[in-house]
Amino acid sequence: QVHLVESGGGLVQSGGSLRLSCAASRSIFSINVMDWYRQAPGKERELVASITRGGRTNYADSVKGRFTISKDNAKNTVYVQMNSLKPEDTAVYYCHALFGSADYWGQGTQVTVSS
Repeated sequence: QVHLVESGGGLVQSGGSLRLSCAASRSIFSINVMDWYRQAPGKERELVASITRGGRTNYADSVKGRFTISKDNAKNTVYVQMNSLKPEDTAVYYCHALFGSADYWGQGTQVTVSS
């Protein structure tokens, strides 16, 4: 079992920045993929950014150039730095990890971007 806890969400104005953190209950060194997803009310959960064990990153087109995913293996933590936030970024953001054959999810943290 891997427990994931997100933090760093909040209310910001359009154009502002937030950094979300995802703290894992165990070492993330051996976790193949960690991701950030988001889900707005009434919408499907969508992949925002991912990072592999080797550090390869991938981003949704809607956040490229604005969001940066990173990890600190020593701290067992994955981050997403979110800059130039837009109202359409408003959603609950979830941390996700693929470990072995199992998927693990955090409880989510709310990000609200006002216009």
